[in-house]
Amino acid sequence: MDSLNNHVREYTIQLSKGQIQKDYKGIMTFMSGLRTYLESIYPEYTASALYFGYMDMTYFAFTPSDLRNKKLKIAIVYLHEQGRFEVWLGGSNRKIQAEYIKLMSGKSLGEYKLSQILPGVDSIIESIIAEQPDFDHPEELKKHIERKTIEFVNDITFILNEKS
Repeated sequence: MDSLNNHVREYTIQLSKGQIQKDYKGIMTFMSGLRTYLESIYPEYTASALYFGYMDMTYFAFTPSDLRNKKLKIAIVYLHEQGRFEVWLGGSNRKIQAEYIKLMSGKSLGEYKLSQILPGVDSIIESIIAEQPDFDHPEELKKHIERKTIEFVNDITFILNEKS
Protein backbone atom coordinates (compact mmCIF):
# COMPACT_ATOMS: atom_id res chain seq x y z
CA MET A 1 0.00 0.00 0.00
CA ASP A 2 1.25 3.47 -0.84
CA SER A 3 2.19 5.57 2.13
CA LEU A 4 2.28 9.32 2.46
CA ASN A 5 6.05 9.07 2.99
CA ASN A 6 6.45 7.36 -0.40
CA HIS A 7 4.29 10.01 -2.06
CA VAL A 8 6.23 12.85 -0.45
CA ARG A 9 9.55 11.28 -1.52
CA GLU A 10 8.31 11.08 -5.13
CA TYR A 11 6.98 14.63 -4.91
CA THR A 12 10.38 15.84 -3.65
CA ILE A 13 12.19 14.03 -6.48
CA GLN A 14 9.91 15.61 -9.07
CA LEU A 15 10.31 19.08 -7.54
CA SER A 16 14.11 18.73 -7.49
CA LYS A 17 14.02 18.46 -11.29
CA GLY A 18 12.54 21.97 -11.46
CA GLN A 19 10.18 21.43 -14.37
CA ILE A 20 6.95 21.23 -12.36
CA GLN A 21 7.55 24.65 -10.80
CA LYS A 22 8.18 26.26 -14.22
CA ASP A 23 5.10 24.63 -15.73
CA TYR A 24 2.87 25.52 -12.79
CA LYS A 25 4.07 29.12 -12.79
CA GLY A 26 3.39 29.31 -16.54
CA ILE A 27 -0.17 28.06 -16.09
CA MET A 28 -0.82 30.48 -13.19
CA THR A 29 0.62 33.40 -15.17
CA PHE A 30 -1.60 32.52 -18.12
CA MET A 31 -4.70 32.19 -15.93
CA SER A 32 -4.01 35.53 -14.25
CA GLY A 33 -3.50 37.18 -17.64
CA LEU A 34 -6.69 35.59 -18.98
CA ARG A 35 -8.66 36.95 -16.04
CA THR A 36 -7.24 40.46 -16.56
CA TYR A 37 -7.88 40.27 -20.31
CA LEU A 38 -11.52 39.26 -19.88
CA GLU A 39 -12.13 41.86 -17.16
CA SER A 40 -10.84 44.60 -19.44
CA ILE A 41 -13.16 43.64 -22.30
CA TYR A 42 -16.27 42.79 -20.24
CA PRO A 43 -16.54 45.33 -17.41
CA GLU A 44 -20.19 44.32 -16.89
CA TYR A 45 -19.04 40.87 -15.73
CA THR A 46 -17.78 40.17 -12.23
CA ALA A 47 -14.52 38.24 -11.97
CA SER A 48 -13.55 36.47 -8.77
CA ALA A 49 -10.07 36.00 -7.45
CA LEU A 50 -8.02 33.26 -9.03
CA TYR A 51 -8.35 29.94 -7.16
CA PHE A 52 -5.01 28.16 -7.49
CA GLY A 53 -6.24 24.76 -6.32
CA TYR A 54 -4.25 21.73 -5.25
CA MET A 55 -2.74 21.08 -8.67
CA ASP A 56 -6.07 19.50 -9.62
CA MET A 57 -7.86 22.55 -10.97
CA THR A 58 -7.31 26.29 -11.21
CA TYR A 59 -10.22 28.59 -11.94
CA PHE A 60 -11.87 31.94 -11.59
CA ALA A 61 -15.51 32.90 -11.81
CA PHE A 62 -16.46 35.29 -14.61
CA THR A 63 -20.17 36.02 -14.37
CA PRO A 64 -22.63 38.42 -15.99
CA SER A 65 -24.98 40.22 -13.62
CA ASP A 66 -28.14 38.46 -14.84
CA LEU A 67 -26.71 35.06 -13.85
CA ARG A 68 -25.20 36.41 -10.63
CA ASN A 69 -28.68 37.72 -9.71
CA LYS A 70 -29.92 34.12 -10.01
CA LYS A 71 -27.15 33.00 -7.62
CA LEU A 72 -25.27 31.37 -10.49
CA LYS A 73 -21.73 31.77 -11.70
CA ILE A 74 -19.61 30.92 -14.70
CA ALA A 75 -16.23 29.35 -13.96
CA ILE A 76 -13.33 29.15 -16.37
CA VAL A 77 -11.46 26.06 -15.22
CA TYR A 78 -8.07 24.59 -16.07
CA LEU A 79 -7.93 20.89 -15.18
CA HIS A 80 -4.28 20.05 -14.55
CA GLU A 81 -4.36 16.27 -14.93
CA GLN A 82 -6.39 16.41 -18.15
CA GLY A 83 -4.46 19.45 -19.45
CA ARG A 84 -7.57 21.19 -20.75
CA PHE A 85 -9.87 24.13 -20.20
CA GLU A 86 -13.55 23.83 -19.38
CA VAL A 87 -16.28 26.34 -18.66
CA TRP A 88 -18.82 25.51 -15.97
CA LEU A 89 -22.13 26.86 -14.81
CA GLY A 90 -22.08 26.71 -11.03
CA GLY A 91 -24.24 27.77 -8.14
CA SER A 92 -23.38 30.10 -5.29
CA ASN A 93 -23.77 27.10 -2.94
CA ARG A 94 -24.64 23.38 -3.01
CA LYS A 95 -28.36 24.00 -2.45
CA ILE A 96 -28.60 26.35 -5.45
CA GLN A 97 -26.52 23.94 -7.51
CA ALA A 98 -28.85 21.02 -6.70
CA GLU A 99 -31.96 23.12 -7.48
CA TYR A 100 -30.62 24.09 -10.91
CA ILE A 101 -29.50 20.54 -11.74
CA LYS A 102 -33.08 19.41 -11.09
CA LEU A 103 -34.50 22.35 -13.06
CA MET A 104 -32.15 21.76 -16.01
CA SER A 105 -32.73 17.99 -16.13
CA GLY A 106 -35.90 18.52 -18.13
CA LYS A 107 -34.33 20.85 -20.68
CA SER A 108 -32.53 20.19 -23.92
CA LEU A 109 -28.89 21.12 -23.32
CA GLY A 110 -27.51 20.31 -26.75
CA GLU A 111 -23.78 19.60 -26.49
CA TYR A 112 -23.53 20.50 -22.82
CA LYS A 113 -23.16 17.98 -20.00
CA LEU A 114 -25.50 18.21 -17.01
CA SER A 115 -23.78 17.33 -13.75
CA GLN A 116 -25.10 14.96 -11.11
CA ILE A 117 -25.82 15.87 -7.52
CA LEU A 118 -22.86 14.11 -5.93
CA PRO A 119 -20.30 14.98 -3.25
CA GLY A 120 -17.33 16.81 -4.76
CA VAL A 121 -19.18 17.95 -7.90
CA ASP A 122 -18.86 21.71 -8.26
CA SER A 123 -20.81 22.33 -11.45
CA ILE A 124 -24.32 22.35 -12.85
CA ILE A 125 -23.33 22.18 -16.51
CA GLU A 126 -19.86 21.64 -18.02
CA SER A 127 -18.32 22.13 -21.43
CA ILE A 128 -14.81 21.48 -22.72
CA ILE A 129 -13.55 24.64 -24.43
CA ALA A 130 -9.89 23.82 -25.17
CA GLU A 131 -8.95 20.14 -25.29
CA GLN A 132 -5.28 20.74 -26.13
CA PRO A 133 -4.51 24.37 -25.30
CA ASP A 134 -1.55 25.95 -27.08
CA PHE A 135 0.22 27.93 -24.35
CA ASP A 136 2.93 28.91 -26.85
CA HIS A 137 0.37 31.26 -28.46
CA PRO A 138 -1.25 32.84 -25.39
CA GLU A 139 -3.07 35.67 -27.17
CA GLU A 140 -4.78 33.25 -29.56
CA LEU A 141 -5.62 30.94 -26.66
CA LYS A 142 -7.15 33.84 -24.68
CA LYS A 143 -9.31 34.83 -27.67
CA HIS A 144 -10.42 31.21 -28.15
CA ILE A 145 -11.36 30.85 -24.48
CA GLU A 146 -13.15 34.22 -24.60
CA ARG A 147 -15.19 33.21 -27.65
CA LYS A 148 -16.16 29.80 -26.23
CA THR A 149 -16.99 31.26 -22.80
CA ILE A 150 -19.24 33.99 -24.21
CA GLU A 151 -20.91 31.40 -26.45
CA PHE A 152 -21.51 29.23 -23.36
CA VAL A 153 -22.92 32.18 -21.39
CA ASN A 154 -25.29 33.05 -24.24
CA ASP A 155 -26.43 29.44 -24.61
CA ILE A 156 -26.97 29.00 -20.85
CA THR A 157 -28.91 32.27 -20.67
CA PHE A 158 -31.12 31.12 -23.54
CA ILE A 159 -31.70 27.69 -21.95
CA LEU A 160 -32.57 29.24 -18.57
CA ASN A 161 -35.04 31.63 -20.20
CA GLU A 162 -36.81 28.89 -22.17
CA LYS A 163 -40.24 27.93 -20.92
CA SER A 164 -40.36 24.29 -19.87
